[in-house]
Parts: sequence; structure tokens; C-alpha cells
Amino acid sequence: MTGSPPAPIVPVPAASQSTLRGHRVIVGVPGLGWRGDLRADDAVVRGSRTFVPVITEQDYYRAETDDLEVFAPLVPIDRVWVEQVAEGCSPMLVTITLDAPPQRAPLPASLATNITGARVVRGVPDGHIRGLRAVTEIYDNDSGAACARVCDEAEWYAWALTGTTPATVEVAVDLLWVE
Repeated sequence: MTGSPPAPIVPVPAASQSTLRGHRVIVGVPGLGWRGDLRADDAVVRGSRTFVPVITEQDYYRAETDDLEVFAPLVPIDRVWVEQVAEGCSPMLVTITLDAPPQRAPLPASLATNITGARVVRGVPDGHIRGLRAVTEIYDNDSGAACARVCDEAEWYAWALTGTTPATVEVAVDLLWVE
């Protein structure tokens, strides 16, 4: 693997954040389970309770691209965690508990079984680029190098919403991790 691996994704309680709009979130109930690939809007107070409007990433990109309002269920803030990059940390093995969503250490793409549609991180000389999706599996290019094609996440969702094929870039597999 060339370059340093990306830092892991660490979930933090939404109540500890001053703004939530546009952030990736995980919702769930400790001990029961978790759901990701969601985006949040800023918290709202109803009576004495605080809620977070949460929508799927596809609805988030549709709303942002088309300047639409979409229905967002209100989730109690204590059931919402914000995905944050643990800057300055190396990927590590994580002890799994049922009290909070697990940390996610990036996996080298060469070790993943399937990557099409997966969130990926691209290594570049000065760090890492996140917010990408793989649009192909790993393949050997004309030069015989193992590669995959990736696109910006907004274009990934636009592809589903409008049928517009995303602009992609070929990335050597040794510079690619799966989140």
C-alpha cells in the first residue's frame, strides 16, 4: 500500500455538536442496531425534547441539487451520532460494544470483496480525498495495473436521480481504501 492509510471514522453524539446540517450521521438504539448513509439538518426543539431531522444521502443530494425541501423524520438527538474523521489517528482495530455505533477503520480496497457503490478514500500526495464512491470493481487497466474508477459522491447520487453518467477517474488500487 502506498502512502499512509486514512484516519478512521469515529461516531460522536450529535448533542456534542453545535451544527449538524449536511453532516453524515448514524442513527440507532444502543443494543439494538445502527443505520448509516444518512445526513442531518440542524437540531430542532419540540416542547422539552430535541430532535434531529434525518434523511437518506440520496434525498440530501436531491434536495441540495434541485433546491427542494424533502420530508425529514425527526429522530431524538440521543439516538443520533455524527461521523467524524479521527484526524491524527491511524486506523486501528476497534473493540465493538453495543453502546454506540462502531468506529470504522478504512480497509485497503485490494482486500475488499466488492467495492462498486462503496464509499472510498483516495490517497493523494498531500493526504486523502473523501466523499467518493467506487463505480467499478477492481480491474487491470491497459498497463496491467490494478485500478478502480471512482466519482464524487454528489455525482454518484445524481446518476441515480437524473441518469447522468458521472465523471470518473481511474485510481490505482494501492491508493484506494473502502470506508
